[in-house]
Amino acid sequence: MSRRHAAEKREVLPDAKYGDRVLTKFMNNLMIDGKKSVAETIVYNALERIESKIKRAPVEVFHEALENIKPSVEVRSRRVGGATYQVPVEVRVERREALAIRWLINASRARNEKTMEERLAGELLDAVQSRGSAVKKREDTHKMADANKAFSHYRW
Repeated sequence: MSRRHAAEKREVLPDAKYGDRVLTKFMNNLMIDGKKSVAETIVYNALERIESKIKRAPVEVFHEALENIKPSVEVRSRRVGGATYQVPVEVRVERREALAIRWLINASRARNEKTMEERLAGELLDAVQSRGSAVKKREDTHKMADANKAFSHYRW
């Protein structure tokens, strides 16, 4: 980590089909071994499945699912005099989005459907209804922060 200056944020281009920057970030995170076209196919097919199941705009559903997954507080370790405390801290907007995307992808990969498209579509539908592994991860993070509220005066 450079002490001189912070790394500049790279701006991602909006995706081809829906013109959404968050969807592009999601595809970039889903991508394995630089195979972006495969990731695009998976995401677009999953969004088509969602559209056929619940007759709504798929990007709208995607954003609603991400909103349900985004954490507002998390715990960070802080060493004070030989002891390590889990201090609850509010999450920055960029990190909130990044965590939601990461949790959604990990939860999708852990599901038992046959193809990644089915897994992703299923996890997105679960997230819209505020259930599923990704939403549970957010709830656990909030519970952890709530349990360690006593150490919030160690915030830096």
